[in-house]
Amino acid sequence: MVESLKDHTVTPRTEEEKEKVMNRLKRIEGQVRGIQNMIDEDRYCVDILVQISAIQSALKNVGYSVTERHMKHCVTDAVNKGEGDDSIEELMAVLKQFSK
Repeated sequence: MVESLKDHTVTPRTEEEKEKVMNRLKRIEGQVRGIQNMIDEDRYCVDILVQISAIQSALKNVGYSVTERHMKHCVTDAVNKGEGDDSIEELMAVLKQFSK
């Protein structure tokens, strides 16, 4: 596989896109702090596990959002420039990591 294509020109995220993802990540950060408090307070394990599951789901959704944007912008750009195979190969390697 090719080395990372990250040095290729990309379409910058709009301020709205950045804000949306950052807000989601800040909510997740708050959830993680909440779990830390739950542990500190010796809360019921099942309640903690439910919160961990919610965080995992939220992170996965952020990942899907970033993936969708990558496909619509970066991969499409690469395909139009004749570099689609490398870009798709790179994305597939990352998606395989997601499914572990």
